[in-house]
Amino acid sequence: MIDNLDGRGALDYSFCVAMSAGVSVRRKLNAPSELLVSLLCGESSPGVPAWGARVVLIKDDGSYVFTGYLTAEPSCEYLGWAGGGPQYRYDVVALSDVVLLEQKALVPEPPFVARSAGSALSRLTLDVMPGWFDLQGIGAEDRLPTFRVDGRESWSALAAAIGLAARSRYRDENGKLLFGPLCESTYQLQEGDPDFSPDGLKLERVNRLVNDATVVGEIEPAAHVKDYFVGDGYTTSFYMSQAPFTRGGRVILNEEYLELDPTHWTVIAPDNTFSVSNGQLQVAGGTGQDGQACLEFVEQIELGGATELVHGDVTFNTGCAGIVGGLYVGDVKEASCLAGFRISAAGSGSSIQALVGGAVVGTALGTKAGHHYVFATYLYPTETYRMQQVYHSSSHPSGNARGGGDIECDVRVVLQVQDIDPANPGTEVAPATVLYDGVIKAAPGFCTYALINAASMQCSVTFTYLYLATDAMVRMTPYGGSTVTVQAGSLTSGAACRLSATPSLQFYPEYIPAKNEAIEVSYRGAGRAMARVVDSGSILAHHHGADDGVRGRVWNVVNPPARTSADCETAALALLDDAGAGWKGEYRTWGCMLPGGAEDIFAGDGLAVDVPSRGAECLAIVHEAELIVVDLGGETIGYTLKFVDAGDPSLDFEFGKATSVIGRVLTSVDVTQVGLTYLADLTNAEVTDITSTTVTVDAGIAPPAGGGIEVRYSDTAWGVGNNRNLIGRFTSRTFTLPRFARGQRYFLRGYDNSVPPRYSRNSTALYVDYPL
Repeated sequence: MIDNLDGRGALDYSFCVAMSAGVSVRRKLNAPSELLVSLLCGESSPGVPAWGARVVLIKDDGSYVFTGYLTAEPSCEYLGWAGGGPQYRYDVVALSDVVLLEQKALVPEPPFVARSAGSALSRLTLDVMPGWFDLQGIGAEDRLPTFRVDGRESWSALAAAIGLAARSRYRDENGKLLFGPLCESTYQLQEGDPDFSPDGLKLERVNRLVNDATVVGEIEPAAHVKDYFVGDGYTTSFYMSQAPFTRGGRVILNEEYLELDPTHWTVIAPDNTFSVSNGQLQVAGGTGQDGQACLEFVEQIELGGATELVHGDVTFNTGCAGIVGGLYVGDVKEASCLAGFRISAAGSGSSIQALVGGAVVGTALGTKAGHHYVFATYLYPTETYRMQQVYHSSSHPSGNARGGGDIECDVRVVLQVQDIDPANPGTEVAPATVLYDGVIKAAPGFCTYALINAASMQCSVTFTYLYLATDAMVRMTPYGGSTVTVQAGSLTSGAACRLSATPSLQFYPEYIPAKNEAIEVSYRGAGRAMARVVDSGSILAHHHGADDGVRGRVWNVVNPPARTSADCETAALALLDDAGAGWKGEYRTWGCMLPGGAEDIFAGDGLAVDVPSRGAECLAIVHEAELIVVDLGGETIGYTLKFVDAGDPSLDFEFGKATSVIGRVLTSVDVTQVGLTYLADLTNAEVTDITSTTVTVDAGIAPPAGGGIEVRYSDTAWGVGNNRNLIGRFTSRTFTLPRFARGQRYFLRGYDNSVPPRYSRNSTALYVDYPL
C-alpha cells in the first residue's frame, strides 16, 4: 500500500509489482529497515509513487512486514509500448518510520546523565519529534553514566550507540518505537526440527581466543595534584607542575530565556507560576507549600569534577519565600536540599541564606530595593566521575552489566551571591559574598537540580549557566588569616584568577596575591586510560611445550567509552568473558518454516543453534534479516538470517584505531583480582608546613596495618624492589620530607602488607614552589 499524500489515501500497488525482482526488505541491527521494490506502471496504475510517500507492506492477517517512507524519487526505466500505452518500471526505495527522525536537525541539549538507556532513547526521540511516535514499547534497560548528543550525528547513529551501550536493540513498526534487550525473543534452530533446512545453513568457526587483554581508552584524570605557592605582592603568574585534566563538551546549559524550553526544563507548578517575557523568566506566586511549584532541570547534575552553576541574575519584586538553585537528593523538598539558597521574607524585602543538608547555615544577606543578585554554586569534588561505566557480554547481558558502581568522594561546595547595584557599575565586577564554603563528606554522585522551588515568590531571572569548569580548585590563605576558595575564570564573572594552557595560574591585577599569602591549587593530572587483564587459567591450559599459552590482543575501545583505567579493566573482563571459539553464519528458509515456529524474525532476535552434525551448539544473535517476497498473493517470503554467536564483541563494543602509543609495560591483573588490586588513592594528602629545608605532609588517612606511605621524586618505579628515586617509606599519617630546591616535587602512594604489596592506583603529587 502506498499513500502519495495527495488526498487519495493509501492505494494498493500490489498488482504493479514486478515479481521477477520481488519485494525485498532488509532489517539490520539498530538501523532503519529498508524496502526495495520495482513497480510496473502504465495508464492503469495508481500513479508514480511520490517522494516522501508512505509505504506499507502488510499481510492479510494485519501484521506488518514493513512500514516507512520513500526517501527519494523512484528511478525510472522506459520498457516500451504495451497494452495501448507506454510502460515504465520504477525502482522504489523506502526506509522505515524512523527516517522521519533522520530528516530533523537534532536540537542542542544537555548531555543525558545517569539515565536508563530506554529513557535516553525516549528523550532523544521526543526532543526531535515530540508526540509523533508511540514510545510505550521502550523498555528501561541499564543505566548509562552519561550520553552526549552530538548534533553532527543522525538520530539513528545516536540510537544505535545507545543500543550498543545497553546490549539492546531498537526497531520501529507502524509508528511504534520498540526497544529491549538482545534475545528478548529467542527461537530454536534445531537439526531435529522437521522444518530444518540443512542446505540453507552456512556456519563458520571464529577464533576469538584471547587471555591477555589490553584495553586503551580515553584521556583520564590521573594523579591527584596539589601545587603550593606563596605571594610576594607583585607576582601574578605561577607555573603549575602538571597540565590539569579537563573534560570535553563543557557547557551544560546556557539559557537566555527566549522561551521556557521543554528540552531543558520540567515545570511542576500551577498554571502561570512560570512564564517568559521580555527575555526573562518570570516567577509569580506559588502554592505556599514546599516543593509544589518547581522549575526542574531535565537532567541530573553529576557531582564530579569542578562544576560552575550560575543560577541567574535575579530581581526580587517583594518579600519572597523559596529556594533558588537547589541541588536535591531525591524529591525537591527543603529537607532534601543538599545545597542551595534559601529565600525568606524580611519585611518588604527578602533574606538570603545558605541551605546545606536541609538546614540554613551562616549569616543572612538582606536584599535591597532596586538591586539584583547573581547566585552561583561551585562544586569541587575529589573525583571527576561518580559512576563506573557499564559493559556487557553474553554472560552479562542487559540488566546484569559489569561495572556501573557508584564512586564515592567528598565535595567542597561554595555558595556565593553578588549584589549588583545598577547605579554603581563597579558592583558588576566586585567580589561576591560567600555564604558557605565547606566540604560535604561522602556526597551523593547525582542530584536533581531545581532552579526555583517557590513557596511564594515574585521575581525574575535573566539567565542560567551550567558549566564544567577547568578541574582545578584554588584556595588562598592570607598571612595570619583564614583559608578561602577563590574562583578561577573570567574577570567579568567575578573571578580572581584564570588557568592558562602553559600551564600556569594567572591572577588579575585587581587580585595580586599579597606578600606571604599562601596559594594552593588542587587538580587532577592527565594520562591515557589503559589496563591489562590476563586469564591465568586459560594461559595455563594452552601452555604446551615452547608455546607459553599467551594469546594477547590490544583493543582501543570507543563505545561504551572507557573513561578511566578502572573502566578499561572492566571492559577487558567483558571481552574475556567471550574469549574462545565462536560462530557466525546464515540460514535460508521460507517464512512458513522459520525456526521455532516463529511468525516473523527481526534483527536482535536470538537463535538457539543446535546442529550436532556441524558440532554447533550456541546462542546466536540475528544481526541482519533479509526478506524476499516471491509471491504476494500467496504471501510466500524467503528469509536469509545472518547471525553471530552471542559472544561476538561487535554486539557490545565499538573499536577504533589506536590513537596513542603504549609507552610502558603495563602491570597485568588477573581476572580474579580485578577490583581487588589497588588501595584507595590518597585524595586528601596535603602539605601542612614548609620550611627552607623541610616539607611536612599529612597523608589524609592512617596507613594500613603493616603498610605505609611510599614517597618518590618521580611518578615511576613503585614497589619494594626499586629504590632509584625513593625518598622514603613512612608508617605514620604525618611525616617530614627533605627539601633541596625552590620547586620540589613529591609523589605519594599508599601500600599494604600484601605479598607483593598493593598500592594506590593513582599517585598524589605535591609540588612546593616557595623561596628558600
